[in-house]
Amino acid sequence: MLYQPLVNALILFYKIFGQNLGLAIIGLTVAIRGLLIPLTKPSLQAAKKMQQLAPELEALKKRHKDNKQALAQAQMDLYKQHGVNPAAGCLPQIIQIIILIALFQAFNQVLRADGDIIDKLNAILYPSLQLAKNTIINTRFLYLDLNKPDLIPLPFSFNLLNLKISSLPGIFLIASAVTQFLSSKMMMPAIKKEAAVAKKTVTEEDDMAVMMQKQMLYMMPLMTLLIGFRFPSGLVLYWITFSLFMLIQQLTLKTNKTKKNHG
Repeated sequence: MLYQPLVNALILFYKIFGQNLGLAIIGLTVAIRGLLIPLTKPSLQAAKKMQQLAPELEALKKRHKDNKQALAQAQMDLYKQHGVNPAAGCLPQIIQIIILIALFQAFNQVLRADGDIIDKLNAILYPSLQLAKNTIINTRFLYLDLNKPDLIPLPFSFNLLNLKISSLPGIFLIASAVTQFLSSKMMMPAIKKEAAVAKKTVTEEDDMAVMMQKQMLYMMPLMTLLIGFRFPSGLVLYWITFSLFMLIQQLTLKTNKTKKNHG
């Protein structure tokens, strides 16, 4: 359902941007992100509501610190009262993974598009976008070869956790992981300074919303690095563009809310 339209869209942007695959990936990512705004905006707004409820959640944890069942029920009642879905903040990340899987298939087909592969690619391209049989897709973008991982080779190798390391992540790969971390960090419920307590309660990890978002906070950047070590840097370029767009959207919502509160 997603693979064929994504391949065609990628080739369309490739032709629009003068056969620059890097710009094509960025353009396609921005277009996808724009189409997802109606879906992700409510999720980001739900995450902001979670931030507002953080002091009340902290008070519940202190009140029910010896009764986990009562704490869980009180939290669910609070979410229901304010119309908040505690899992909503994870939705954008889940969407990214789904699209990433489809894009990997699309990139894998386009990045290897030379020789006989052009015939296979033309079989799924719409007539107006089909390529000449002698076409070789230009995979160069800045210092990247989009067909290869964004890695910096080392003159030596070493073992880390039983893995042989012979290269380090490149600039785009590091920036992608950092951007993903910042985007996820902004979606975590934060306790307001005036309501924060000096000592965390023992049952804080029972707050399933906090647990889920803490897991996503570190899992997504780590997944980005792992993907970057194994897969073409074209995927990394998509990921960093997607994450930057999300970060900008979050900052925009935060700015608009601040203006509204002071308006």
